Amino acid sequence: MSPTLIGEGEQASLAQHGMWITEQMGCGGRVYHMPLAIRLDGPLDVDRLLAACHDVVRAHPQLAAALAERDGVVRLVPAAVPPPIKFEDVSGFEDAGREPGELVDRETSLALDLGTGPVARFTVFRLAPERHLLVFVAHHAVFDGMSKDILVRGLAAAYAGLPSQALPLTYGEAVERENAQVAKLLGDAAEFWHGRWSDRQDLRLPGLSGVSIRAAAGDAVDFALPADLAVAADKMGVTRFELVLAAVHTLLAAYGNEDAAVSVDLSTRIEETRGHIGLFVNELPVPAPAPAGRFAEFARAVRDELRATYRFREVPLARAVGGVSPRTALTPVSVSYRRRDGSEPEFPGVEASVDWMAFNQAVRGTLHLQVVDAQDGVAARLQFNPLVLSRSGCESVADHLLALLRAVAAAPDADVADLPLPSPVVDGAVEPSFARAGDVRAEEPSPSARGGAADAVPYLAEVGEIWREVLGMPEIGPDEDLFDLGGHSLSITQIIAKVRERMDVELSFDVFFDDPTINGIAAEVVRLREEA
Repeated sequence: MSPTLIGEGEQASLAQHGMWITEQMGCGGRVYHMPLAIRLDGPLDVDRLLAACHDVVRAHPQLAAALAERDGVVRLVPAAVPPPIKFEDVSGFEDAGREPGELVDRETSLALDLGTGPVARFTVFRLAPERHLLVFVAHHAVFDGMSKDILVRGLAAAYAGLPSQALPLTYGEAVERENAQVAKLLGDAAEFWHGRWSDRQDLRLPGLSGVSIRAAAGDAVDFALPADLAVAADKMGVTRFELVLAAVHTLLAAYGNEDAAVSVDLSTRIEETRGHIGLFVNELPVPAPAPAGRFAEFARAVRDELRATYRFREVPLARAVGGVSPRTALTPVSVSYRRRDGSEPEFPGVEASVDWMAFNQAVRGTLHLQVVDAQDGVAARLQFNPLVLSRSGCESVADHLLALLRAVAAAPDADVADLPLPSPVVDGAVEPSFARAGDVRAEEPSPSARGGAADAVPYLAEVGEIWREVLGMPEIGPDEDLFDLGGHSLSITQIIAKVRERMDVELSFDVFFDDPTINGIAAEVVRLREEA
């Protein structure tokens, strides 16, 4: 038996728990669908490739897992619906003037279900007798950026007839280690973030009409970073990632954003989990001082702040501080930067090329910079929410960022004041909009208004007792906000489980968006019992 098999009821990771909650509250969807496309030219053995897909799923059963809540804890269980692995002949597709990207979009739009499965799917398309496209899509809860390399290597090895390598830890063991590390660091993490974290979502960008920290249909602007960026980074004593992050901070400050934090995706992998397909990422904010003096000095200040954050990379921010409601982005602007080893997969007898940045046509906040750093160049993409940021505005941001990076690459010792920076955005900061697009319930009255405060009184004491147990607080006011009290995804899950057990009512996750107070939950209990 493979040591990586999912055991019945293994605890999900904290990142998976938070993502599961976000999905339950209707805030995830396509933004969590991660596509990968492999173009295969030559005499492909389709049956052999489909068998390789099955081999990878057996070696990495995260791809055949589901998430289920049991007694207030989210656990990994075998999915009722395994990953579909199929072949489809679309010969003539390209001859008809259609692009393979349409097939990627189609597959990415198909549902992935964390509760029942599938959480991943493989489709091999025949475009012509010796031209094929493998499209893989997985839910982010079981897949991350580094998983792309692991998946492709596994497929190539299995296609070549090589056995899969045994992994030193099961996923459950890896989660136990990570949870133990979080528990150990939680107190220090809370102290670290005190004074560093402020849940501000005001923002200034060219072409901006609103701010979002929730998932939405997205658009993108692609570009390449300067080839000589590595030389400049070495001269400054920083990595390319740290240089790019410093440039983003400098650009935001130039637009007029004071003390803006930029969220970054940090890997939580350890040596024993480098070969695992799964979710080993935590998003954390990185603040920075006001850019001044030599850019190299500012870049090193950003480096120091980022590396101080690394100590707490496993600790979700919501667990360390209060007031962070479920969302798909911590801050309006975020960055993910992934370095690849540059090696291309070798499928015997065919030529393979991988689209490592296949776009899911969604964005998790207002603006997200995605960078893939490989030996053949540094590809970048600005994903943006077109409902709040115009394409021309995003293109301006890309142009300004490129101009800044080129100047820094040409003169690493330049002063910030001498760099080509845009003028401040003078229209004023835009405040966030929290309503979900297309969510008609956002306009409905809150549960407390629907149920009526007087009707809710019989359940206030019981609900209040549950809240005090879950949050570990002796006194909580009936109108205090769960998230302001330090509640997070685990708190929601535990409250729902205890209400179910003691009051025989199944709360909807949406009530914690509409009215996350004791009054709101008690009123919802009234409403549900009246409907029963």
